[in-house]
Amino acid sequence: MKKRRVVITGLGIVAPNGITVASFNQAIRNGSSGIRHIEKLKELNFSCQIAGKPIYNKEYLNNYFNSAQLRGLNASGVEYGVIAGIDAWKDAGLAIPGKKEEALWDAGVIFGTGILGVDKFREAIYKVDDGKVRRLGSTSVIQTMASGISAYLGGILGCGNIATTNSSACSTGTEGLLMAYDRIVTGKAEIILTGSTSDSGPYVWGGFDAMRILPYTYNENPTEASRPMSASASGFVPGSGAGALVVESLESAQKRNVPIYAEILGGHVNSGGQRNGGSMTAPNPLAVQKCIQQAVQNADIKTSDIDVINGHLTATAKDTDEIINWSKALDRQGKNFPYINSLKSLVGHCLAASGSIESVATILQLKEDFIFGNINCEDVHPDIVSIVSRERIPTKTIHTSVDIIAKASFGFGDVNACIIFKKF
Repeated sequence: MKKRRVVITGLGIVAPNGITVASFNQAIRNGSSGIRHIEKLKELNFSCQIAGKPIYNKEYLNNYFNSAQLRGLNASGVEYGVIAGIDAWKDAGLAIPGKKEEALWDAGVIFGTGILGVDKFREAIYKVDDGKVRRLGSTSVIQTMASGISAYLGGILGCGNIATTNSSACSTGTEGLLMAYDRIVTGKAEIILTGSTSDSGPYVWGGFDAMRILPYTYNENPTEASRPMSASASGFVPGSGAGALVVESLESAQKRNVPIYAEILGGHVNSGGQRNGGSMTAPNPLAVQKCIQQAVQNADIKTSDIDVINGHLTATAKDTDEIINWSKALDRQGKNFPYINSLKSLVGHCLAASGSIESVATILQLKEDFIFGNINCEDVHPDIVSIVSRERIPTKTIHTSVDIIAKASFGFGDVNACIIFKKF
């Protein structure tokens, strides 16, 4: 039986360096960072006082939420996800049915998060502790349940197919894409809005600051702090936001006669079982290699077909290990190694939102024939240069035709996801 082809027809983004696809596209082309000093982190005595946080005024939300939904809204992850999701839906040329119309039975939502509504949860805790439980209001549950984001989007868009939330730490967004792909390949849906979102703020980032894995010497120079693959990297910069993608069967997209951004060839998700070097916070190297190799096999391509890798690459000591794993999995090194980049140099590590935000950046490269540069990477780590030719790690945007890109995410809990995109 011939496998159904699956394509991307819509994109939406809320990133630290752009809250529309057009502004985000321009930012990654120009190497414009969205990492900035956050005064609140300084007030709270964080060692790392910088982060990648999307910027917009509250009035902007009127374009996405009605007055009832805005009442009591205090969950940044919900805001980011709804903005990105609705933008992607509209970008795909899809209509939103009226409340009295029938639901869209062939369209669903798979939208992931790591943690949702932290600020709302904090607000609720104080009210409960003060004996004011009846003042919580009716929105505290839907803003703090993990599936709140898919429930918001599913209801706003009238999706009658699956409406669910996945969560697998930093691999959430990439995993969600593959869940959407699988659902369409098997004929269980025609259209899936997928993506992931991450709350912002000190209550999300505090645990990482306590772990001492964030850079603390760049508080006065925030745009220089995120340094994937650099010899002077000193930890990841926390970030937040959301990415959204409309995944659709090729038949449906052609029937609707809409533009197509890229095709999904396949991918793979696995876990290292926290064995043989894998742990709650570190990946099992063999599992990473197997995930990449199985993704290539499922996509029915050769390892030599990959032009670019958009890596997980967080600006920690694990960057070198990741490069080693890519090299072993693809059996490629030196000048034969694909071009490789990390969006985290421009936006930081957006946690559960990273896979979807980075996938949007990956697809823009395919569609518009460029490879964005890795800023802050003039001093590539010597152990990486011993594996990858220096020219394969661009620091400036390269304008060239790109056919196939592999995008991977590796998360806490020793979980991995790798997806293969192709120019359509």
